[in-house]
Amino acid sequence: MDIVYKEYILTADEFILFADKMGETDGMTKEQAEKSLVNHHCCIAAFLCNEIIGIGRLIGDAAIYWCLVDIWVLPEYQGKGIGKEIVNRLVQYTKDNSIPGTSISVFLMAAKGKEGFYEKCGFLRRPHSWEGAGMEMEINLE
Repeated sequence: MDIVYKEYILTADEFILFADKMGETDGMTKEQAEKSLVNHHCCIAAFLCNEIIGIGRLIGDAAIYWCLVDIWVLPEYQGKGIGKEIVNRLVQYTKDNSIPGTSISVFLMAAKGKEGFYEKCGFLRRPHSWEGAGMEMEINLE
């Protein structure tokens, strides 16, 4: 299996289609997808025969905080190291694009049941000895 990984500029249509394949659209509009894609720092895509089989995106302030989002690999390709390679490349991007001599925080919100995968990639499960649980607020706008 010759998988090609590269920084890739997703179109809104590609993003929505891939999110739909992963069951993650939750009513995402094209306008939301376009704005989200314009405002992220990096997207790594995994390709097999010119088909996108995995993606991962990076958001944040690019100085102190970086956040991995949308780490998705099509189900039939999971368990083959593709997600780990995407995560590793995104983490390397943070190292290459942060201010030398400083400390940064790279974080994510793991999907339920996927915490072990991220631990294998070097992330710590929260809460732990110095940080509490991650928190989230979802707001439905009308």
